[in-house]
Amino acid sequence: MDVSVIITTRNEEKHIENCLKAIKAQRYEQEQIEVIVVDNNSADKTKEIAYKYTANVYTAGPERSRQRNFGIDKACGEYVLFVDADMTISEHVIAECIKKCRMEDCVALYIPEKIIGQGFWIKVRDFERSFYDATDIDCVRFIRRDKFIQTGGFDENLNGPEDWDFDRRIREFGKIGQIEAPLYHNEGNFNFKRYLEKKNYYSKTFINYIEKWGNDKIVKKQLGVRYRYWGVFTENGKGIRLLKHPGLALGMYFLKLIVGLQYIKYQWTVKKAF
Repeated sequence: MDVSVIITTRNEEKHIENCLKAIKAQRYEQEQIEVIVVDNNSADKTKEIAYKYTANVYTAGPERSRQRNFGIDKACGEYVLFVDADMTISEHVIAECIKKCRMEDCVALYIPEKIIGQGFWIKVRDFERSFYDATDIDCVRFIRRDKFIQTGGFDENLNGPEDWDFDRRIREFGKIGQIEAPLYHNEGNFNFKRYLEKKNYYSKTFINYIEKWGNDKIVKKQLGVRYRYWGVFTENGKGIRLLKHPGLALGMYFLKLIVGLQYIKYQWTVKKAF
């Protein structure tokens, strides 16, 4: 088996079928692709739909880190690809990943991510996400399974920054690369309340991440104002895109401002409670 695709789900009946169809549409030998769905106690038809495409449907939780590690325990592929249920991979992703890993001896790969959905704010989100590919804010998605196991997997004490934590550890095991074929993240109709709730939820274990790694240069980039609000958007000549798309740039900084204020509010509430 060449690759195991691990999909984590929870109440994703609206998206899971498109995710699975995209895997079945890969320009690669289907018998060399294993699909594993790890569901976190969905109350909808997510698992019912998933069973139409694979018999490898399991239940695990309570968070994404545990789901992914559980999926690895069930996987047989030489490589693993982690995909969220609201994502679809373009048809050449798996073929390109395997070719690059084998020809260039990469242990893990970044996959460019494009945000899709409806409305202006989705365009803003896609514009913002385009700056993050293969930076310290990104995380590899395609990994050699043996190397994944050697890292110890995702830290189950983290929920949100577990991606950053894993990305740092996998870099110690060999060459990291990036492919050109993208995946698409369907965020549907942008909802400010849901967006802020999600950001707030994932920020709650930032303190665990900081305690684990200390306030080193990478943590400062990932959580610091200077890099998150300026450096990542201007490094390697990317700043010209801000000038070419002023409307999207202003929208992006507006979103980042309200997320930053939300995080400050959360930190102040925690300190006040103690």
